[in-house]
Amino acid sequence: MTAPRITRDSTALLVVDIQERFIPVIDNADGVVENSVVAIRAARELGLPVLLTEQYPKGLGSTVPDIVDALGDAYEPLEKTTFSACGVEDVGARLRHGDIGSVVVVGIEAHVCVLQTALDLLGQGYDVFPVANAISSRSGENRTLGLERMRQSGAVLISTEMLIFELLSDARDPNFKTLQSLIK
Repeated sequence: MTAPRITRDSTALLVVDIQERFIPVIDNADGVVENSVVAIRAARELGLPVLLTEQYPKGLGSTVPDIVDALGDAYEPLEKTTFSACGVEDVGARLRHGDIGSVVVVGIEAHVCVLQTALDLLGQGYDVFPVANAISSRSGENRTLGLERMRQSGAVLISTEMLIFELLSDARDPNFKTLQSLIK
């Protein structure tokens, strides 16, 4: 069995529900936002598709400003009420249209929306890479359980540094210095 790899030509980043009214109650919220911003900037620098969902924005507010800033003109929230981002027709359509085989996932909550999204993506045949330091829940216990269930189901847990260096794959890559600066 070949281990799944993250490659530029077949990977998308999915940002799940990092919203204003929800983030204050999330364990390690600052770390989640900071590491999600790093993942978004790396993806944008390398031209990867970036999709973003918002869970019931009328109740939970919009995406936090740091994420919106990192996305720039690519900020196009996909509104949802289903816990899984795969319940949004546009998510599946955009992944299929882009010939995507791997999905890197950041967001909240690990044991609900991120988990159900990861399970659905795995069920659809995608390689799924949850960025563990850019995912959390209201409690550390639920974060741990959500990440463990994703791992047990076939997702490959990574960190933002793992993401960056796997996307680069060579220190001679012209983007090396720019992306390395994101994690210093």
